[in-house]
Amino acid sequence: MENVIKIFKALGDYNRLRIIKMLENGELCVCEITDILSLSISSVSKHLSILSNANLIKSRKKGKWVYYRLNEGELPEIQNMLGLTKLLCSNDIIIQQDLSKIKNKFYKLCN
Repeated sequence: MENVIKIFKALGDYNRLRIIKMLENGELCVCEITDILSLSISSVSKHLSILSNANLIKSRKKGKWVYYRLNEGELPEIQNMLGLTKLLCSNDIIIQQDLSKIKNKFYKLCN
């Protein structure tokens, strides 16, 4: 039950939901996430830390860059919540703008 509470708390913030929705399209570098959210690196790092602690996302380091992706394969409650977020929030105008930027490959700052 503690894992479920952590997941709900992590998804209880608009910017963290935006990050989850961005990562549905694949892995992103922290610099890309920061640029899309228009937040400070420290704020984005805090959001990413909360999502990581809830096991919703995973990271990997490549050189000086850190890349994040959804953690879709481990626990059933995570799979269920990520599946639910895929169905929700898609009509939000800000999330649509975020996804449009990613799909147009406007954001490839770290490559």
